[in-house]
Amino acid sequence: MSKTGHLLWISVVAALTLPNCQADARANETVWAVNVGGPAYEGLDGTHYEAETSIKGGETRYLDKVLGSQDPILYQSYREGDIEVDRTIPNGRYTVTFHFAEPSAIKPSERVFNVFAEGQRIISELDVMLARDGKTESALTVTVPGITVTDGEINLSLEGQRKAALLSALVIRHANPAKPKWKLAWSDEFNTGTAPDPTRWNVDIWPARVVNDEDQAYTNRSKNLRIENGFLVIEAHKEDYDNAAYTSARIHSMGKGDILYGRVEARVKVPVGQGTWAAVWMLPSDPFNYATSCVAGDKWQGVDDCDAWPNSGEIDILEHVGYQPGHIHGTVHNKAYYWMTWQQRKGRILIEDIGDEFHDYAVEWTPERIDVFVNNDLYFSYVNEGTGWKEWPYDQPFHLVLNLAIGGGWGKAGGPIDDTRFPQRMLVDHVRVYQLVQ
Repeated sequence: MSKTGHLLWISVVAALTLPNCQADARANETVWAVNVGGPAYEGLDGTHYEAETSIKGGETRYLDKVLGSQDPILYQSYREGDIEVDRTIPNGRYTVTFHFAEPSAIKPSERVFNVFAEGQRIISELDVMLARDGKTESALTVTVPGITVTDGEINLSLEGQRKAALLSALVIRHANPAKPKWKLAWSDEFNTGTAPDPTRWNVDIWPARVVNDEDQAYTNRSKNLRIENGFLVIEAHKEDYDNAAYTSARIHSMGKGDILYGRVEARVKVPVGQGTWAAVWMLPSDPFNYATSCVAGDKWQGVDDCDAWPNSGEIDILEHVGYQPGHIHGTVHNKAYYWMTWQQRKGRILIEDIGDEFHDYAVEWTPERIDVFVNNDLYFSYVNEGTGWKEWPYDQPFHLVLNLAIGGGWGKAGGPIDDTRFPQRMLVDHVRVYQLVQ
């Protein structure tokens, strides 16, 4: 890293050696995976799913296809009904990922069910149709961390509240597995000054509705953006400003902290309140690299006739919308798989104390795969299929974006903005970028 803080990190040796290390580590972390109602299956990410032999309850059913997953075979068989899973495993702390897909053309809220582990409810009133934006036959994964087994057997159950429960597959992993050895390459601890370091960060000054129909204006005022008590503070206010009804802030590291492969971590406390939309994410530093309808110099963010997005890609490390407290989302966007085609690749993990505590959000990115974590618990993987840029534009430098949006298409999906909760704060303790130690 230069004295000015600029970084373009391309480690050919690390990129070539990391995937095998990662694949071995992931295999060791998986305790048990099962393809519910179906035969043994090898997931694209290397997870081995056993054929189902011991799950009780419900009836086995089948789907012809499913969207939104790199492993659609996992969803072709499923169970519908009250379901019980009892599996002998060593005592310890585990993370469980459940796979679902709504098979029927029903409305959101028509099928709602609960999931239990060790006698405790761990997923409340799950509505698969609602969680997948009203789309039937669309893959949903929900990960629950911190499940403790003390009697040598994990006990899971799914119980219908309205209509019957569903289950397509599940994966049990060790919680908080050991990480590979990483070397710090770039960071900001937010310990000095009163504003973000200009050698590391750029500040977006935007009116409302530039992207995602968001309701806030982004400013560089200390009211919205500052360093305070060792934290980056992004603070949203309910106020009339620049033809907007709300203000907030957004910063990015393009040209000052560009990254090609590695581990990116951010320790963040997100706000809770309907209408908030907090994010830590990554965009290509050359957004026109795979664009076909616009060229360098054109406006591209929020411009419908420029396909720089999604063509050149996006990696979401953290998204949290306030109307679903504790639901953390990790996502990739690209030309082949994004929301307009109903093929978006994403995962979610449930965090109980989301508004009260800081949590560590991370991505590990190699030429072969992208893995997303919260507190070192893996909950989403996306694998390079080797078919070209439309599904893998992640072969170029990206940069970080930190922002707190208000409203917009997703922020208001759960209802109107709750004006009684302002001001709202997103606090960032640090951002760190690592390369693998050889």
